[in-house]
Amino acid sequence: VQLQAYGGGLVQAGGSLRLSCAASGRTFGDYTMGWFRQAPGRERSFVAAISRTGSTTYYADSVKGRFAISRDNAKNTVYLQMNSLKPEDTAVYFCAADYTRYEDAVLMHTRSYDYWGQGTQVTVSS
Repeated sequence: VQLQAYGGGLVQAGGSLRLSCAASGRTFGDYTMGWFRQAPGRERSFVAAISRTGSTTYYADSVKGRFAISRDNAKNTVYLQMNSLKPEDTAVYFCAADYTRYEDAVLMHTRSYDYWGQGTQVTVSS
């Protein structure tokens, strides 16, 4: 599956952005999806994950209550709605996919995902 992330940009602290990740090449509904981010000089870290059907979601503590992950399997797209953005949210954001037979599976580790998008830059100014 090929992934294309977009929607990043420059926003002031307290603002909002919605990232999108469009998938192609396979049956999107067979894949559990995740968002990760990587700030300069830091390792890639987990942000949010969503199961194949969207019934199960999971968030990093640092974004819980501010970010929301969702998916539209008819449009082959997963979203990350980011509200109340903080300067520490500044990073390159990546979407990831992994094939699974389990409808409710969510994955939180980078090594669990086989497919990655190219990343989109999010910059939050103070």
